[in-house]
Amino acid sequence: MSLLLAVDLLGVFCFALSGCLLAASRRFDVFGSFLLGLLTGLGGGIIRDVILDGFVPTAFDRPVYLLAPLIATVVVRLGWLTPGRFRRTLLLFDAGGLALFCVSGTLIALRHGLNPVGATLMGVTTVIGGGLLRDIVAREVPQVVRVDGGLYAAPATVGAALVATSATLGLNPHLRVGPGELLVIALVFGIRGLALRHDWQLPHAGPSAT
Repeated sequence: MSLLLAVDLLGVFCFALSGCLLAASRRFDVFGSFLLGLLTGLGGGIIRDVILDGFVPTAFDRPVYLLAPLIATVVVRLGWLTPGRFRRTLLLFDAGGLALFCVSGTLIALRHGLNPVGATLMGVTTVIGGGLLRDIVAREVPQVVRVDGGLYAAPATVGAALVATSATLGLNPHLRVGPGELLVIALVFGIRGLALRHDWQLPHAGPSAT
């Protein structure tokens, strides 16, 4: 197994866990939990793959991708992770998926010949796609647009841009997950975690109330 595949699968697992935790908090049945975990974990990657060139999405072509949502469903069903401290736990795994997917999504896009800007956008799409679908299905305000959700798309964009820039400068000619990419994962996860802890937010879209 390549390190890129491992990072991508770990990202699927983290996002799938966040979906299954949300399903448990909303009292979905176990199949509904699996479906929400599946949608959350694989949604962003499927959107990315369809946009890239319309080929069969990796999640459909490689059944191993279905194991991560299945394991996440079992973990939540057995109570190894519970929605008791639901929001904190969900956001922790959501942050992990965000950090992992911004790297793997960008590298996959670069491997398909996208330019650095396009690859960065594909990395961000991979990040926000599954979480957006999860929150819409569960009737939650999507994390990506929540005023009280802390920085979300911004750290993912920074991470994806760093990965794309590194490849453009020839620092990652084989487009693999190396020390630099692992550092980006840690950086994005750290920024997201600090943003949640300290309530860092971007300015509102409109003028401040007076």
